[in-house]
Amino acid sequence: MYRAIRIPPEKGEEIREKAIAGKFLDTARKIQRIKAEEGIFLEIPVTETAGKKVEDFPVIEQKDPEFLEISVSLKGHLKSSLSATELAQVPSGWQVLGDIIIVSIPDALESEKIRIAKSLLFMYPKCRSVVRDFGIGGQFRQPKRELLLGSGTETIHKEHGCFFKQDVTKVMYSKGNLEERKRMSKLGEGETIVDMFAGIGYFSIPMAVHARPKEITSIEINPESFAYLKENIRLNHVEDIITPVPGDCSQFAPEGVADRVIMGYVGTTHHYLEPAIKALKKSGGILHYHETVPENLAMTRPEERIKKAAELLGKKAGILATRKIKKYSPGVLHVVVDARIFE
Repeated sequence: MYRAIRIPPEKGEEIREKAIAGKFLDTARKIQRIKAEEGIFLEIPVTETAGKKVEDFPVIEQKDPEFLEISVSLKGHLKSSLSATELAQVPSGWQVLGDIIIVSIPDALESEKIRIAKSLLFMYPKCRSVVRDFGIGGQFRQPKRELLLGSGTETIHKEHGCFFKQDVTKVMYSKGNLEERKRMSKLGEGETIVDMFAGIGYFSIPMAVHARPKEITSIEINPESFAYLKENIRLNHVEDIITPVPGDCSQFAPEGVADRVIMGYVGTTHHYLEPAIKALKKSGGILHYHETVPENLAMTRPEERIKKAAELLGKKAGILATRKIKKYSPGVLHVVVDARIFE
């Protein structure tokens, strides 16, 4: 367990110096400011040598420790174990979801994959597993991943005040979409929303938690993702807002009810524009349309597709904004278009 002393803020410096002098300050963790029912406190991280009490403050189990970043790089950890040629191929980035590290390792380092995994776990003491990533594929955009080291692949990732339970070998979660999820969490207060590609609740959950719409219909075809969607609805206590619907959104999207429709899928999203527009109220509404598109077409093709789909249904489309979310692959961008559909 991770131990800490919870103290009033005014005692912080005194107890910290006492912990340093007594050599029981845990320097791998941060001193945290905690808001509890009784007031504001500091949690000073300590080691086992602190005993059961420091002055009049009992040593408690810290439920949500925050660790300081390790200054040594992954290459620094591996410098004495790998050749210069191998070190040049060591990954420079990885993803941390909950307590799991996801990393892409080139085939040339196949024989060193466990050594790399051990180094990553040393760098991130709060994490318990390392998973190797091979990319995504199929209609459901499922990840191809291998557990290298650790005790499992299911985790709960906390982001922007929301909880996302998932198995990282079965469902995708892109941290590159963080800013878009934050933006969407501010929209939709009091509205009726249809999330056509809900996944595990990427957009539905933040909107329900922060914006508090009237209702969200969240549709997901992938059984694995749908199971986690239902679990995340419960974890975030938004059962009164989100109704999960299993199946193909082209068949199960309601018609004429939504103030706002989210199309947070990429690949073949344009094939679903007709049911998306039909889901909006007759008076119109807002469409959030995602697409992967060559860079030279990023500001034209997605907008033209929306306008054409609206026109075929006797509607009009006004483009509110087109934003670049991230680079999807070489020469290809992930963009999102906000459009107002009206008569």
